[in-house]
Amino acid sequence: MGILNVTPDSFSDGGKFASPDAAIAHAEEMAAAGADIIDIGGESTRPGADPVEPAEQIRRVIPVLSAIAHRLPVVFSIDTTSSEVAQAALDAGAMIINDISAGRDDPQILTLAARKMCPIILMHMLGRPKTMQQAPHYEEVTAEVAGFLDERIVAAGIHGIHLEKVLIDPGIGFGKTRDHNLQLLKRLRELTVLGRPLVIGASRKRFIGQITGESEAEHRVFGTAATVAWSIANGASIVRVHDVGPIVQVVRMIQAIMEM
Repeated sequence: MGILNVTPDSFSDGGKFASPDAAIAHAEEMAAAGADIIDIGGESTRPGADPVEPAEQIRRVIPVLSAIAHRLPVVFSIDTTSSEVAQAALDAGAMIINDISAGRDDPQILTLAARKMCPIILMHMLGRPKTMQQAPHYEEVTAEVAGFLDERIVAAGIHGIHLEKVLIDPGIGFGKTRDHNLQLLKRLRELTVLGRPLVIGASRKRFIGQITGESEAEHRVFGTAATVAWSIANGASIVRVHDVGPIVQVVRMIQAIMEM
């Protein structure tokens, strides 16, 4: 899953693809590099970010999505917590909803996914992007994340979403310290018992830089590649990344080893 941020303030590429022409060109590059899915979002969810009104998200996202959704040979997902934005994106050609709030911010997004019979990714996050990195605390992070995701799977079912349409994401970097992220990755297999495909989004994140010493997000490709290889080997179905070309090679090698 390639990341397409059409925002002015995302943590690693803020502003780079904010214009429609730049965003369209980058989507074309990711598709050519081997992306299976492109996840487009008009609201930054970096630590400290302020929420963006649905109308502004739609203004940023829909012109880009409309231009490429039916032209590029990939599946598009919409990264939003708003049912209004998700509806507009599905109408424009998106096929997956990626909700970092797991349907808590706007429960209508679950009703929408049920009505449209589209897949939805439900993610764990402690708090809100604005405050999530202010001393996050868990008694046992893997168990707590697993319990939350299990509860949201049930909530999705209550809203009429078929189980096979639900994917789960432990929310690496969303209200977690470096050690929380490492613990979740180390014990990723424990999340597979929930029976739903796992999505992992560790790409370029701060904890990678803390370990590798790379202060600049765009220099964290090798650290990201390590998290991708580990995640796939331990049960992840989808990896959400910025650097599609190099990571496609990592994915292909890990899959070849696992298939022997």
